[in-house]
Amino acid sequence: MASKLLRAVVLGPPGSGKGTVCQRIAESFGLQHLSSGHFLRENIRAKSVGVLAKQYLEQGLLVPDHVITSVMMMELEKKQSQHWLLDGFPRTLVQAEALDRICDLDLVINLNIPFETLKDRLSARWIHPASGRVYNMEFNPPDVHGIDDITGEPLIQREDDKPDAVAARLRKYKEAAKPVIELYKSRGVLHSFSGTETNKIWPYVYTLVSSKVRPVHSKEAN
Repeated sequence: MASKLLRAVVLGPPGSGKGTVCQRIAESFGLQHLSSGHFLRENIRAKSVGVLAKQYLEQGLLVPDHVITSVMMMELEKKQSQHWLLDGFPRTLVQAEALDRICDLDLVINLNIPFETLKDRLSARWIHPASGRVYNMEFNPPDVHGIDDITGEPLIQREDDKPDAVAARLRKYKEAAKPVIELYKSRGVLHSFSGTETNKIWPYVYTLVSSKVRPVHSKEAN
């Protein structure tokens, strides 16, 4: 098994379970989970580059390429000596080309989830804005309805998670992601996983990542 540092990405539309899969990979294999949403929130709090993204995030819009790329390049500079896993970046071909300039990816995992499943998940999704914690009212509800478990602060439903907006949001993702998926497929690093349940997809993802880097925990299930 190669001893070089692993450079991996998880792609998937909103509601695909990307964050959950990334968290499990990070815990099982000791990879740094680098979430673009997390770094944007950190930058906004620090009044750094990400401040430019605040108005977009508040409206549930995609952050422009130059803003998210600038934030992510700064963070990746700090992680050169670690295995890492990107979540939420790159979302567009421009972002993928920027990433190309600093590294070669070893592994790209693409989560291919049916439209109806995504629509149902997103419509039941509520978030804690300050931390980005996500709840699903059907399978991962908060202890108290409408309240964040950790801070006791109110949860909100993003405008673009409301049923009327979900279809348009998923279409936008598909249009932007298609050339990114094609690019990584042409390089032979793309692995797609289809299904409606993260727990059923996970064992296959675990087996794939195990072929690239040694697990730090031997158990597949999380």
